[in-house]
Amino acid sequence: MKDWTKHQLHRLRIALILNSDKRNRYIIKHNIFRSVGENFFFQPRIIPPEPKLIKFHNNDIVTSNVTFVNHDVFHLGLNKLGKGEFYYKTGCIEVMDNVFIGCNSIILYNVRIGPNAIIAAGSVVTKDVPPNSVVAGVPARVIGTFDDYVNKRLKSNRMYPIDILWENFEKEKNNGS
Repeated sequence: MKDWTKHQLHRLRIALILNSDKRNRYIIKHNIFRSVGENFFFQPRIIPPEPKLIKFHNNDIVTSNVTFVNHDVFHLGLNKLGKGEFYYKTGCIEVMDNVFIGCNSIILYNVRIGPNAIIAAGSVVTKDVPPNSVVAGVPARVIGTFDDYVNKRLKSNRMYPIDILWENFEKEKNNGS
């Protein structure tokens, strides 16, 4: 079977696996990405067109609807200008240890996300993310440190029954208006 056809079948199969644990096992078993470390969690059901350009290290969590863009197609428009032949730009993406990528984020090519980093939901990562940082925004920029976030979560690390959560929510929202 040709590599392109095999790749497309893998992409289809992954999209159809509804359970994220089963999807992770499939991704690891079939060596979909260039490499995947231990304790890898990948929730998206869409695999990028060139997954071999993406490396994951240990303890990485990729939440739903994260998009990895490892090439562009702007050459199609540039070629219409009649100024020469343009090719698509492509590059690698590397996600180091202990990284959390929030839902609906976009990670562009030629980016390394440093260890102990958090990418906030909806961020667009256009350049390297420094180690021990929290980034957010479009384009993503550093808004804090990983260590500060962990310490903040430790201070508020408790479970509440649903009724208490709603009570606290309503108090907070009503006091703010």
